[in-house]
Amino acid sequence: MKYWNINLKDMIEARVHLGYVIKKKKWNLKNEPFFYKIHHDLYIINILKTARFLSEACHLVFDAAKKKKQFLIVCTKKKYISELITCASLIARCHYINKKWIGGMLTNWSQTEKKLRILNYYKLNYLKKKKKLRNLNIYLEGIKYMKKLPDIVIIINPQDEYMTLKECIILKIPTICLIDIKDYPYINGDILIPININSLSSIKFIINKIFLAICEGNYQ
Repeated sequence: MKYWNINLKDMIEARVHLGYVIKKKKWNLKNEPFFYKIHHDLYIINILKTARFLSEACHLVFDAAKKKKQFLIVCTKKKYISELITCASLIARCHYINKKWIGGMLTNWSQTEKKLRILNYYKLNYLKKKKKLRNLNIYLEGIKYMKKLPDIVIIINPQDEYMTLKECIILKIPTICLIDIKDYPYINGDILIPININSLSSIKFIINKIFLAICEGNYQ
């Protein structure tokens, strides 16, 4: 595919397609287009659907990056990808939250701006306010240069980050969500990418493609 080179073989090697045991009593008919049944209650993800939605997401962020839009990526519950989120965000010049989502971070933006000003002030007076700086830095480090609300928010597993998704819906901020397919019928994001949400390699594959598209757009 143009720009993004979304290869199904690479997706399989990254374990994007694996794998669920779902009992019929927990089955939602809306999930059917996104699964292949292998045996009894064992299913794999239809990565043709994943590739399609990933391509849509890459096109969206590429066009937005060309227009110098701001991105925010959120993943606070999966600690094992915290470093990945930080590195990818810095390379692609995106903002990120990977420790804790503070309620009202977007919907009460004026208060968030005030906290960011305090954070930057204390960094200039580090020795005097070391403890206060440390507490603010834990939660706001990834958005310390964010001057306004983001134009697009990327959420990893919105079932865990429901407060973030709710605030984006209220503010009508477009979202790209990497989802556990079992949660598909219950998520109201704009672009939903079904993946093996429990695999680091799976998440890494999708994140790398999206951030590559952002980088491509940044340099246009």
